[in-house]
Formats: sequence, C-alpha cells, structure tokens
Amino acid sequence: MHADIHLTLHQLAAAEREQSAALVAPTTHTTPAVPVRVQLGWQIVEFGLRLALPEGRRATASRAAHAVAA
Repeated sequence: MHADIHLTLHQLAAAEREQSAALVAPTTHTTPAVPVRVQLGWQIVEFGLRLALPEGRRATASRAAHAVAA
C-alpha cells in the first residue's frame, strides 16, 4: 500500500474514532475519585509519621502528608 494512501486511511479512521468517542463521552468533565487504595496508603503514611516523629513535629508531618495527597 502506498504511504500516502495508508496515511489518509489512518487519518479517516482516527477522525471516525474521535467522533464516536465524542458521542459517548460525558459532556461535563469530572475528576475521578481517589481510589480507596490511595487513601488507605496515605493514612498508613500519616500513622507511621505520627509514630516515628517527636511530639512537636507530628502536626507538621500530618499537614505535609495531607498536602501531598491532595
């Protein structure tokens, strides 16, 4: 197959896929929910920091862990 014909067929197929995806996709863009595994992982990190750090630095570590997770 000639390269120009192959490229044209590829562009047509891509345009068709884009149109069909636009019909199926929701109209509003929503952010996906954070998976439970990620939430649990950050809670374990926070708990570990609370155990490992001295009393005065625990609040700072907790705030830092929440800032990274957000």
